[in-house]
Order: sequence, then structure tokens, then C-alpha cells
Amino acid sequence: VGGRGCLCWQVKELVLDNCRSDDGKIVGLSSDFENLEFLSMINVNLLSISNLPKLNKLRKLELSDNRISGGLEVLAERTPNLTHLNLSGNKIKDINTLEPLKKLPNLHSLDLFNCEVTMLINYRESVFTLLPQLTYLDGFDADEQEAPDSDPEADGDGLEDEYENGEGKDFLLFRGNSPFSHSL
Repeated sequence: VGGRGCLCWQVKELVLDNCRSDDGKIVGLSSDFENLEFLSMINVNLLSISNLPKLNKLRKLELSDNRISGGLEVLAERTPNLTHLNLSGNKIKDINTLEPLKKLPNLHSLDLFNCEVTMLINYRESVFTLLPQLTYLDGFDADEQEAPDSDPEADGDGLEDEYENGEGKDFLLFRGNSPFSHSL
């Protein structure tokens, strides 16, 4: 990602699913991706998001199937306009770990499937109390009503599908074993 002649500022969606990360860190992803709205880093062996750059326009962040256990305060500082966050399949164990998400006023959808925190008594009530800005937790609202077009395996707002069907232009896709430091 990045490199000479990079038109990073034009990219609105970036999918790095199943790529190698360098010692659990994000390599090659920089604040040059200033117009990025959707970032997916599923199953990239991330231990931390401490190297996440400032991405003011980022709305949707997919971080499922990594090894993140905390450090979520980075999100409020670097992705202040986040609306959707998927942390499914990470090492989130307690409600207090989620407290920094209170500083994301636009966050209305949070997914924590397959995290230990979901096993706690009163998990849903506790998260909705902690994060009053949330509308949906794990695809359902506080009254157990499913989110419109909600599917844990699919993108809830259709943004990703638009690009996967070849209709979007400002899109980079790296899948497989490509390292983050891959040059364009």
C-alpha cells in the first residue's frame, strides 16, 4: 500500500483482508488515504490498532478475526467520524475495554460476535448503557429488532457490494498473502 506515485487521496475503500501484517502492526497505511471511508482488515493478525493513521472521513472499519484486546482510545483520536465498527472474533473480554468508544459520537453500529465479552451477564444492556449513541449491537437494536438489511456475513450498507461488482472507481483490493507494504 502506498509508495511512489500513489494516488492514495483518491481511494475511498481499501480491503486488506487476509494480508500479512508486520509483527501485528499496520504497515503502509498512512494518513495519505485522506478520503478513505471504508477500511477492511479482516484476519490480518493485528494485535493493536496503535499504528492506525488519522483518517477523518473513515465511516466503516472492519477489524474482525484479529487479536485486538484493547487500545480502542486510538479510534476517537484518529477516526472521529466512525459510524460502523466490527470487532468480531477479537480478544475483547470486558465491558470497560469498550469505554473509549464513548468518544465516537457518530458510532451507531458495533459488532462483537465471538468475543469473550458477549458471554458476560447483561452484556447487551451493559453495552447499550455504556454507549448510548449505539443503535445496533451485533446487528440488533436494544429492543432485539434486527438492523435493516442486517446480515453478519454481509455489509449492512451495501457500500462494499457496489465496489465488488466493479461499479466503484476509487477502490484498492489486496487479498491473499500480499504484505501491507505492497507497492502500487
